[in-house]
Amino acid sequence: MSGSGMPGHVAHDTAREGRTGVAPRPGRDGPTEPTGAPDDPGHPCRDGHAGRVHDTTGEDGAGRSHDEIHDEVREVRPVVVPALAAALAHELVRRADEDRRVTRAAHRSPTQVARRRIAECRRGNAEALKTIVKRHAWPTADLVGAPASTAALMILLHAPDLDFQLACRDLIAHATADGRCPAPHHAYIADHCAVELGQPQFYGTRVDPATFRPYPVRQPRTLDERREDVGLCPLDEQMRALRLGG
Repeated sequence: MSGSGMPGHVAHDTAREGRTGVAPRPGRDGPTEPTGAPDDPGHPCRDGHAGRVHDTTGEDGAGRSHDEIHDEVREVRPVVVPALAAALAHELVRRADEDRRVTRAAHRSPTQVARRRIAECRRGNAEALKTIVKRHAWPTADLVGAPASTAALMILLHAPDLDFQLACRDLIAHATADGRCPAPHHAYIADHCAVELGQPQFYGTRVDPATFRPYPVRQPRTLDERREDVGLCPLDEQMRALRLGG
């Protein structure tokens, strides 16, 4: 298992089915495995690395619209004893696994009750992640391990709170610049927030389920260069893997 913490599964946006963002599989196949379950298509990517983080704040003005959230989360690197780090890692992976379980159950039996269970699970997971971030800062790979940090990213992408996602996007950007989070984590949350704000995404990681194409991307001619900067495979490879996995 690589220690990069890079999600092993690129996202096709399934918000209409109660899912958004990427669904990595922390704790099972590791964050860099290119395989995926039928409802969780994988893709081959290069090894994760810190890469070059492109500026994903400021253009939307949202960087300062969530100051209150920033006041509640810590940007300093905390000191966490190993036992606590292990407990946090276990909780994050457990909650991400529960999200996957209820989501797959809903796919097998798409009832209103199943959709409600997904929503309840994701609200609870988001509240738990908020508490962790408030007390211990963003759970980076060097703090809780790569699988748990990937689990935290999955929980964040599914959180029903854009302000919290924006605040954590900035924390992840800082951690990536310091080499404490793999650059693909920042790419996923940056794209997620951009799409939610109605703006073009940066790396093409979110795909519209209606067209099975990425949501609009800024400066598409240089998209693959940006993807390479953060350790993602070319867009054509991503889409080919998604089609095969779908």
